[in-house]
Amino acid sequence: MNNSKKGRLNNATKIFALFLLAGMTFSGCKKDGQSAVDSVYPQIDITAQSAFPVQCSMIKRGEQFTFIANLTDNQELGSVSVDIHHNFDHHSHSTEVNECGFEPVKTPVKPFLLIGSEPIPKGLKSYQTGLKISVPADVDPGDYHFMIRLTDKEGWQTIKGLSIKII
Repeated sequence: MNNSKKGRLNNATKIFALFLLAGMTFSGCKKDGQSAVDSVYPQIDITAQSAFPVQCSMIKRGEQFTFIANLTDNQELGSVSVDIHHNFDHHSHSTEVNECGFEPVKTPVKPFLLIGSEPIPKGLKSYQTGLKISVPADVDPGDYHFMIRLTDKEGWQTIKGLSIKII
C-alpha cells in the first residue's frame, strides 16, 4: 500500500473516531430539568383503605360511586381511563390473584358499559383519582370487569383488571 492511501485511511479513521466520540459525548447531555429517558411503568395502587373498587367489590345499581386509586410514576403521569364491561361469559383479564366466584353464564340484555377518563394535571408524579361513576338502575346485575389503564407522559402503560359485581 502506498503512503497516500495509508494517509487517507488514517485520516478517515481519525475522522470516524472523532464523530463517534462526539456522538457519545452529546448523547449523554440533557437539557436543564430533564432526566434520562423514562423506561419505568407507572403504578396503580389500590391497597389504601379508601381505594375503590377493589377486587370483588359490589356496586349497587342506581347508585353513584367514586373510583379512588393512587397513581404514581417516576417522572410524570399522563392519563388514566376506566372501562367497565360485563363478564357474563366468564372471559378473563383480571390482574388480581384472588377469584371472586362467578354467577352462571348468561346472555346480556341491558349490560352496563362505561369507557371514561379522568384528566391528570400536568407535571405530577402522584395523583389520587376521584372519578364519580353513576350506575343506571336498570342495567343487568352480575359479573363485570373494572379495567384501569394508566399511561405516563412517555407512553408506558399499566393495566389493572378487577372483577366486580353489580347488584
